[in-house]
Amino acid sequence: MDDVREFAAALVEFESTNGEEAAVSAWLSDRLDEFGFEVYEWTVDADRLADQPSFPDDPADIRVADRPSVGGVLEFGDPEAGTNIVLNGHLDVVPADEGQWSSPPFAARWDGDELTGRGAADMKSGLAGCVFAARRLADSDFDLDGRVVVEGVVGEEAGGVGAAAAALDNPYPFDRDAAIVAEPTELAPVVACEGSLMKRLELTGRGAHAATPWRGENVLDQFDEVRSAFEDLAAERESRVTHPLYEEFPTKWPVVCGTVEAGEWASTVPASLTAEWRIGVAPGETVAEVERAFDAALADVVADSEWLREHAPTFERFSVQFEPSEVDPDEPVVRSVVDALREHGVGDPEPRGVTYGTDARHYVDAGIPTVLFGPGSIEQAHFPDETIDATEVETFVDVAADAVASFLRQSR
Repeated sequence: MDDVREFAAALVEFESTNGEEAAVSAWLSDRLDEFGFEVYEWTVDADRLADQPSFPDDPADIRVADRPSVGGVLEFGDPEAGTNIVLNGHLDVVPADEGQWSSPPFAARWDGDELTGRGAADMKSGLAGCVFAARRLADSDFDLDGRVVVEGVVGEEAGGVGAAAAALDNPYPFDRDAAIVAEPTELAPVVACEGSLMKRLELTGRGAHAATPWRGENVLDQFDEVRSAFEDLAAERESRVTHPLYEEFPTKWPVVCGTVEAGEWASTVPASLTAEWRIGVAPGETVAEVERAFDAALADVVADSEWLREHAPTFERFSVQFEPSEVDPDEPVVRSVVDALREHGVGDPEPRGVTYGTDARHYVDAGIPTVLFGPGSIEQAHFPDETIDATEVETFVDVAADAVASFLRQSR
């Protein structure tokens, strides 16, 4: 398995959806061992994560059984005299609806340089690139001190359980000085990631026969009031909350009602409704302060409605919360990536922000400066016929190897 293309395709062949990463973790562990890495593994302590505000309060809601994360370490020169950098990728993928695909999603398919399969872009090719960038350094004549860690973590799509566990309780017997997370950024350095708040709204109306709707209380009318208030708040936030890396986006802080379930019969006035919201959180904000703003907007709607005052809605967190993260573009790890991109004349070396969350936030919260930088496009992530150009993965290997070498040299 000496070719990054073969390695990426082999990773894609694993149907490693949330909680089903054991086989791919074992495979990666074996490959890292074969390549000469010192291999570490760690599992998730559900009680430990449940104490963190980003995760569900009930440990039973956090899947931990049989899903180890893997880290492989290469040492250079005098490792104690140098710095240590993590190259991180996640092993899990989102599910794939085969009916939406033109070929089996977990059978890697090649069309020239293009690799198609679930996880090809998000982000098994990026992880493969990390492995081969580290190997490139090991086979080079660079005079370096320090350590390079390649991580394959589980559960990123479910909030980053493997990375969160590693950030909270260091699985290595040395400190980590920086990290590169190889999410698909089109070979651009990303220094700011948006957060998100997940909230579930429940409203109660009163049922009645559709022939006599005046005898009921249509819960959809109440929902329209709430949705309108949230849209007004979202528009106000778009104009008030600013960030220099986000002005290019049509919507900087998206607020989306992703699911709505109401009523139980076409001939009955709907009496109950459940709606789930995903609310964007800007870098520099916290999930808690944005939550307070939307809670207050709902409270204003309730105060203006006699029905809602007497039948109070609930608006509770669910799933996993993503705090935003940001790193200074002048951090040495960012400068190393930027300089390597400029030296190779590829990608866009200007640091940017993105409207999605990543595992970077866990490392940043642990005091580890972290930059996103990887091959492929986020537009392919979670998409039918997910595809990546393998030549971009090979370019990533070249650039990442030089960036890591530059970072390690800075410790001298």
